[in-house]
Amino acid sequence: MNELNKEDKIRVVSELQEKFAKAKGVVFTDYRGLNVEEITELRNSLRSAELEYRVIKNTLARRAAEGTSVDAVKDIFLGPLGVAIGYDDPVLLVKKVLAFSKANEKLEIKGGVVEGSVCDFEQMKVISLLPPRDVQLAMLAGAMNAPATKFAGLLSATVTRFAYALEALKNKKNEN
Repeated sequence: MNELNKEDKIRVVSELQEKFAKAKGVVFTDYRGLNVEEITELRNSLRSAELEYRVIKNTLARRAAEGTSVDAVKDIFLGPLGVAIGYDDPVLLVKKVLAFSKANEKLEIKGGVVEGSVCDFEQMKVISLLPPRDVQLAMLAGAMNAPATKFAGLLSATVTRFAYALEALKNKKNEN
């Protein structure tokens, strides 16, 4: 990264702090060994899912982390630091970064913050197995809707049985 003047550093820290505060997921990587093409490929794969990847100086990242949930992991800000940030679906962010690191072993995942919780590499592997956010919401809606549907079915069955009983009683009286 080129040397930044004081105003640029303040602007970068401010932007990054705002991004850390808004982010639902942040993944920290060591990009050592990746060439410019590979980093561009990572950026493009993340950008297609409305995620972003930035290379940041450690001192600027430490300052930007202050007052955000990222502050808990600033001890991993050592060596070359790449930051993947997601604002909507942290599971998608983790899946994309892990998929890229499987395809390109030079990208090392240091850790991250998902929904305010600090995660190491192993925890991120577990998170990557979760379905996407919209599928999770659909599953939740289905689970919440199931008892109401069953209750409505039971009420309908009771009313139907009562109607059949009345019809049978009516028929029996007509026979007599």
